[in-house]
Amino acid sequence: MKSVALVLALLACSSTAFLSPLAPIRHSNVMNAEVPENRAAGLELLEGAAAKQGIPTFVFDPLGLSEKEFWEQSNEATVGFLRHAEIKHGRVAMAGFVGFCVHSAGLTWPFKMTMAGDDWPTLGDGGAPELWDKIPAGGKWQIILTVGLLEWWDEYQFEPEKNVDKPKHYMRGGRPGDYPNFFESAANNQFLPLNLFDPFGLSKKMSPEQSERRLAMEINNGRLAMLGLFAFLSESKVPGAVPLLAGKIPLYSGDPMIPFEGNFHLF
Repeated sequence: MKSVALVLALLACSSTAFLSPLAPIRHSNVMNAEVPENRAAGLELLEGAAAKQGIPTFVFDPLGLSEKEFWEQSNEATVGFLRHAEIKHGRVAMAGFVGFCVHSAGLTWPFKMTMAGDDWPTLGDGGAPELWDKIPAGGKWQIILTVGLLEWWDEYQFEPEKNVDKPKHYMRGGRPGDYPNFFESAANNQFLPLNLFDPFGLSKKMSPEQSERRLAMEINNGRLAMLGLFAFLSESKVPGAVPLLAGKIPLYSGDPMIPFEGNFHLF
């Protein structure tokens, strides 16, 4: 929908941060799997990743979260959780930043919003954030359920005896940022493979070094997008809060941090 990117930035980007690995997931072996003994310490992995991201080449962690052991897991698992969360937040922020610009320009899809023939919401005095308030409740539920299903597929770990080819969990030795394919057969005869992050399989043509370099670039771009998106939202609530955007972002009367306050109900 017209404000999907903004909605994802406000809702879905925090889903990993609030998803506890101790949550009861049926048929999940994430918490029971053995941690590989030959892995480097979590802090060493984090420092190695930071060294590939340019200047500054240090770990910015004023709260010392990378030294903790969340949910009584190992430090390696904690670092994997933090890295995956940052990568996911950065990706959604990039989509949200671009979406904010597109929506602010008044661009919409060429087709109707609903099967009944309803038009897409049009820009009003509140700018792009106000478009979310104008979406019907049914459309909001579609977005929320879709994001929930994507989260479930990312977190769900099948039993080994089911022989399903799925990457390791990011807290159990898997590569942070990887998202599993859909419809991939156990025999690796990829029947209609679908990867939302890399639908054309371009990453398979890269060397491991190129892949790591692209991931470092993506993390940096995601961090910048997070700052840029919240600059938009800050200026929409407090005119002049971001001098470079003064007079360019309409004042939004709602609250972007409470996205369910307008036109949202269960029944």
